[in-house]
This record gives sequence, C-alpha cells and structure tokens, in this order.
Amino acid sequence: MNKTFSIILIVLALALIAYNVTLVDFTAPFEGDSTIALIGIMASLCAVVLLLLYLTSKKVQSKLNED
Repeated sequence: MNKTFSIILIVLALALIAYNVTLVDFTAPFEGDSTIALIGIMASLCAVVLLLLYLTSKKVQSKLNED
C-alpha cells in the first residue's frame, strides 16, 4: 500500500466521520440511529489512527533501511 492510497483512505474516513456527525441527534445521542452513527464515528476514527500508524511505521522502516 503506497502513501497516496493511504491518504485517500484517510480522507474517506474523515468524510465518513463528517457524514455520521450529521446523523447524530445530540439531544439523545444513545438512542436509535444516533447509536449507529456514533459507532460509525468511532470506527472511522480507529481507521484513521491505524492508517497514521502505518504511515509512521513505513517512515521508520525507510530510515532504518537507509543506514
């Protein structure tokens, strides 16, 4: 997986977060469809964190291979 593809996936995950935030009913966030939207937000945040960790590990690996 190259850097461009990872950045595209991060942007898609951020778009999903933005979409799910619009679905949350802030007066009752743990009822009905708001719960599903909150789960979607958490899943997208996890995806972003994992992709950022992947990009960081690739940078470290390339620095180790240079030496």
